[in-house]
Amino acid sequence: MASRQSTTTHPFEVLARFERLVWAHRAESPAREENRDEWRGVGFRLGGQRFVAPLGEVVEILTPPRVARVPHTKSWVHGVANVRGNLLPIMDLNAYLGRGSINLNRLSRVLVIEWEAVFTGFLVDEVLGMCHFHYPEQWRALVDPGAEEVAPYLDGVLHRDGSDWLVFRLALLTQHPKFLKIAA
Repeated sequence: MASRQSTTTHPFEVLARFERLVWAHRAESPAREENRDEWRGVGFRLGGQRFVAPLGEVVEILTPPRVARVPHTKSWVHGVANVRGNLLPIMDLNAYLGRGSINLNRLSRVLVIEWEAVFTGFLVDEVLGMCHFHYPEQWRALVDPGAEEVAPYLDGVLHRDGSDWLVFRLALLTQHPKFLKIAA
């Protein structure tokens, strides 16, 4: 009887052979037709108006947590929440802009930012998700910012699929003297 020799292959050899097969049969990447930069942000709604915050400014999106009211503060200070052991001040963005308080519902969210040692949550009516725009093709300067209470925080308009999205800089808001004076 002839003895059979073991023909086991070392796992590294299997992986190397697999890699060679993949490289031999890979599809070529299509060439980019245009060299465009992509601008990304977090879309949100306040009332009937669409805004988008630069993605680099928003560190987290939360369902509104339970808050403790803070006495002797402005009406737009929604309260302070304990989020994973950290105190997070939550501001009602609509009320801050003088548009009345947000009516909390299942769509309401908190946009959390951390900008220059300011850790803050902004209560919004709804988060519309991640938005992608082609910059500069879909961007234009803001000609008429509309209400003056919003104007200091706007940084242009992005246009996509027939809709305008106002670029809302939450970081600018956290540096504004009005925002920094929360005592009533």
